[in-house]
Amino acid sequence: MPRFSRRSFLHLSAAASAATAFRIMTEPMLAAAARRKPHAADAVLIDSNENPLGPSLPAREAMAAILPRGGRYQDELTDELAKIFAQMEGLDPDYVRVTVGSTPPLASSVLAYTSPQKSYVTGDPGFELGMNMAEHVRARVVKVPLTKTYAHDVKAMLAAGSDAGLFYICNPNNPTGTMTPQADIEYLVANKPKDSIVVVDEAYIHFTEAESAIDLVKAGKDVVVLRTFSKVYGLAGIRCGLLIARPEMSQKILERGGFNFMPVTAVVAAAASLKDPALVPERRRINAGIRQQTLQWLDRNGFSSIPSESNFFMVDTKRPGQEVRDAIAKENVMIGRVWPIMPTWVRITVGTQEEMEKFQTAWLKVMRA
Repeated sequence: MPRFSRRSFLHLSAAASAATAFRIMTEPMLAAAARRKPHAADAVLIDSNENPLGPSLPAREAMAAILPRGGRYQDELTDELAKIFAQMEGLDPDYVRVTVGSTPPLASSVLAYTSPQKSYVTGDPGFELGMNMAEHVRARVVKVPLTKTYAHDVKAMLAAGSDAGLFYICNPNNPTGTMTPQADIEYLVANKPKDSIVVVDEAYIHFTEAESAIDLVKAGKDVVVLRTFSKVYGLAGIRCGLLIARPEMSQKILERGGFNFMPVTAVVAAAASLKDPALVPERRRINAGIRQQTLQWLDRNGFSSIPSESNFFMVDTKRPGQEVRDAIAKENVMIGRVWPIMPTWVRITVGTQEEMEKFQTAWLKVMRA
């Protein structure tokens, strides 16, 4: 029987009925909420960590080819995608589950492993979705400031989370774009409370050449790794991701979030993207070049930023960041939101060269007004 059979769908859907009461605040939802009002059709959108390059040519061709068969569920294609990824990473296919992006399994992980007795521990600033879900289940949310190098302070997280059910590491971190060393993640896994898990969100890992936490999953540790095709692969609007963990952990998580058949366009686009060996290195190169040019321009003009290894970075506005966001939006440029722990900093997504040039013009106009 296929892993994603109709029988498993009915079983998981029954277990997931309570989860429908929770609103999952994804990255695009958070960005849209922060905009406060609709944007023009020609606006520069560098606020949601999207990839302006979009799907690769092989991915677009794969989607076009599958459209005539779009009237069939074709769940075997989902199994095939899991097998392709598992083979590439040296994993048992049972350790890989295909999901609609990486945010639903993150939300379900929080539902599965936190409670009023089991806290949610995260870096600060950090991606908000897990915190929001933990609050819904009345779990204690423990926000631990990042280190001076903007890495997760794993020792402080352990000290603050003796009752933890879930430790969340986004690597590179959203919103700072900075890395937490693999040795620190291994220390966290080795010293965490019994029955807790570590979720490593690798949504942006492809923009770096850093080591993945997947090896910890292979070693049988209490680790969940999340991947998405929304970022470097440019499939944000197509929706496809991966949950990588021991099978019993994946089952517990999916029971909280439910299962539905994947869109066939998403599955074939993801598979085609994985099969293209030049895609990730080329897009990593393009992103790094535009990012570094922009950071150097900011530095030349007297603006402080945080060195990033992702497709976004943070800039110090020296005044309330929301005021700057609102002002630059009037120049038809949408930049990222503000985190409470860093109220004078804003997050900027790396766009195309043309988009970043428009950002620079608008930024100077606003900041020197």
